[in-house]
Amino acid sequence: MSQIQDYNNSQTAENKEICNALYTIISKNLSDAENKIWHAHPVWFLDGNPIVGYSKLKDSVRLLFWSGQSFEEEKLQNEGSFKAAEKRYTNVDQINEQDLKRWLEKSREIQWDYKNIVKRKGELLRLK
Repeated sequence: MSQIQDYNNSQTAENKEICNALYTIISKNLSDAENKIWHAHPVWFLDGNPIVGYSKLKDSVRLLFWSGQSFEEEKLQNEGSFKAAEKRYTNVDQINEQDLKRWLEKSREIQWDYKNIVKRKGELLRLK
């Protein structure tokens, strides 16, 4: 069993349902991406660059796109001081697969270089 499935299985029943749905959709649409537990959460990478992941918050499951602020998607909320954006879910029925597929396509086309952010002393450069 994968580390990500262990992560999903450790959630409450409702959050496990959300995590499993996100995992299935992300894996199907980013089949060439590497995925692993990174900083204690499931994350998908393209060429070593973090693209998308999800994590359990106190009151929801947060889906995070590292370059999401550049997607120009009104349903994604800005997160943090770099280019990340998020969508929070409290019920599996809130996941809109069409929206998620579109965001995943954009996550492949629009990337900021998080892989080298430390090397560049916090400067974020656009890759795509």
